[in-house]
Amino acid sequence: MWPFSRQQNVSRILPIVPTAPRRFPVWFPAVLVLVLIALDQWLKAWALAHLQLNAPAIPVIPGVLDWELTFNTGAAWSMFSGSAVPLALGRILVGLGILSYLLWKPQGRFLTVVLSMIAAGAIGNSIDGLQRGQVTDMIHSPLLSAVTEAINGTRFPIFNIADMCVVGGTILLLVASLLPERKREKAVPEA
Repeated sequence: MWPFSRQQNVSRILPIVPTAPRRFPVWFPAVLVLVLIALDQWLKAWALAHLQLNAPAIPVIPGVLDWELTFNTGAAWSMFSGSAVPLALGRILVGLGILSYLLWKPQGRFLTVVLSMIAAGAIGNSIDGLQRGQVTDMIHSPLLSAVTEAINGTRFPIFNIADMCVVGGTILLLVASLLPERKREKAVPEA
């Protein structure tokens, strides 16, 4: 009869190694950013071809989601209006900087996806700013507008996929920063 259990024998032979965070392949952030930018640019092109400025909103999901074309020469909530090109240059620098960071120093899966979303959104809106001098927006939420109207009497901004990527990625990043870190197994020194 063995004096130690099978598990004890294995742990004496093989050290417990801390688990590394699971990572995507190094090319994944670039592909995700390109896919999100392509989706954003496709929807903007569709909106320009099929929606009219100042036309009534077209309900997609009544009370929740509408198509409504508008343009923005600034940032969220029309801040910095008339600054499309400087904002576009800043956005593209931020987007390419984040993407470069992810390619140079791969991160865990969650951080890779979240930062890729932010990079794609920044680059997607910078393309509009540089090409058209304004950002094309087409998604409106009557539900969110009802909330903002109740709070401060203003309508929720019309937005696009790039905006969703930046805001969604930022919210996920903030929420994750508030959660306690998962503890990883640490190597147990031999006695």
